[in-house]
Amino acid sequence: SVCDIHLAPTDPEIAERLVKIFVNMGHKDAKPNWFQCDGCHGDREKHWSSNCKILACCVDEKHLQNCSQCDEFMCGIINEFANDGYKHHREGVERLKSMIKE
Repeated sequence: SVCDIHLAPTDPEIAERLVKIFVNMGHKDAKPNWFQCDGCHGDREKHWSSNCKILACCVDEKHLQNCSQCDEFMCGIINEFANDGYKHHREGVERLKSMIKE
């Protein structure tokens, strides 16, 4: 519910911020309407990255709502994602950490 790509279709400010990020990453043709995603539990035809390793593990294999519910969190897949050089990936993992119930 806090993923910018998921929120972009209904929030022009987020969509424009994403365009700037993607242009800076080298996607010079990025446009606000690029960002369409029904979320990790939504229609895979409308998923930002339907071949996502995290999605396959968390949702498809383990039937969890998110990775913070997993006994193996922080696994190699999440560590790789958090440390791939993209700030928004690191921030997403931090949000997941904040969801862990003590």
